[in-house]
Amino acid sequence: MDTYTLIHRGPDRVGESPVWDDRLMALWWVDIESQVIRRWNWQSNETHHWVLPERVGCIALSVDDRVIAALETRIVALRLHDSGEVDLQELACITHPKPGMRFNDGRCDPNGRFWVGTMVMDMPANQNLGGLYCLDERGLTGPHVSGLYTPNGSAFSPDGTTFYLSDSHPLSQQVWAFEYDPLDGTLGAQTNYVDMRCWPGRPDGAAVDVQGNYWICGNDSGQVHAFSPAGEHLKSLIVPFPKPAMCCFGGPKLERLFVTSIVPGPEFRGELGLSGAVVALEPGVQGLQEPRFRCFP
Repeated sequence: MDTYTLIHRGPDRVGESPVWDDRLMALWWVDIESQVIRRWNWQSNETHHWVLPERVGCIALSVDDRVIAALETRIVALRLHDSGEVDLQELACITHPKPGMRFNDGRCDPNGRFWVGTMVMDMPANQNLGGLYCLDERGLTGPHVSGLYTPNGSAFSPDGTTFYLSDSHPLSQQVWAFEYDPLDGTLGAQTNYVDMRCWPGRPDGAAVDVQGNYWICGNDSGQVHAFSPAGEHLKSLIVPFPKPAMCCFGGPKLERLFVTSIVPGPEFRGELGLSGAVVALEPGVQGLQEPRFRCFP
């Protein structure tokens, strides 16, 4: 097992969407099923949490120091107070193709647009009704990509001209690369980037380092895989839980890889009892600072 530092023991039922805050020197993430946003402070080692009215699929940080959260039926801007109070402003709402859907994985592009996917919460139903949407000055537009089961793995190349997207459902397990215009926010040609059926674990959340390598959690494998911009496998890091969910670079020099995780079942905690925990790895490479949302509708 690769060396790791335990950040939060949890357990989070579905720990997702870690985002490093360079202003507060803190790590934000969510527990989707518990409807919770958490924040861990690098210097004090303290963790705060806030309870939301719906499941929280993913988050981003904004230029005005709020948290942008994609819930089940809407995207909101949150002012989160240390007292636990939440000031909520609705930015956009969505009418899903059917009940029982929610927002899932999402990320800001280099110019501050928020790209986010939707999914059917009942994964065994095998319904690819999810899509990829964009929130910017125009409001919520899309789907720009349709036919998704469980969209995940969203990330941008260092120059912003490639957008990565995965589908972690057992019937898909693909990672795609799209040509992307960061100036006008349009997706271009789609190519197959990595077929995760060839590697351990289903493709879940991801991050990109300064060299343009794509780091993606192999859900069910206990590993985080790194691929070159050309899709060549570079290395795999072992984590202390079977279901790593999403990773992000953080720390003062962006040299740590934070990884969230999922508890496979109500009674199972996994090896070392760390399923549902958050850990930090030393991947040997520096990451990119996440762009902040700035394109308010």
